[in-house]
Amino acid sequence: MTDLARVEDSAACVIREATAAGLLLTTAESCTGGLIAGALTEISGSSAAVDRGFVTYSNEAKSDMLGVPADLIARVGAVSRDVAIAMAEGALAASRADVTVAVTGIAGPGGGSAEKPVGLVHMALSAKGLPTHHEELRLGDAGRSAVRLATVERALAALSQTIAKVLSVRETGE
Repeated sequence: MTDLARVEDSAACVIREATAAGLLLTTAESCTGGLIAGALTEISGSSAAVDRGFVTYSNEAKSDMLGVPADLIARVGAVSRDVAIAMAEGALAASRADVTVAVTGIAGPGGGSAEKPVGLVHMALSAKGLPTHHEELRLGDAGRSAVRLATVERALAALSQTIAKVLSVRETGE
């Protein structure tokens, strides 16, 4: 089991920022299995900022819940830049959210390959009025819990950065 106490301050910061900005958040998670949403909803008052979380562990769930094309998954694999982006954009479309984060990866200990090793995670953030942002994380074969927790940490930091970008666009109109 992954101990989320280490990310509590980051999650609280994201909730405060989103609430102050009047933004709703949604997660779309594969390799983290709902841990990002879990970290966010551990914070008192999170209902003001969290709309929903999608746990789309299977390829079918990615397609059924988020509209990720099955042929895209077949062509590039579930753990890919394109699928992470499709997940984030699908979560934005399937929710009331202003900002979404999506993650898909290989937490291990098995399932990796030379091309897609254990610890590879693709993350995408989508926000109304902004281009979708993608990050590739290479976390190494540090153990399943460590990979998942590191992904949650980076996702929370990326959510905070995306909220700041949304606010900047609001203020400047650019």
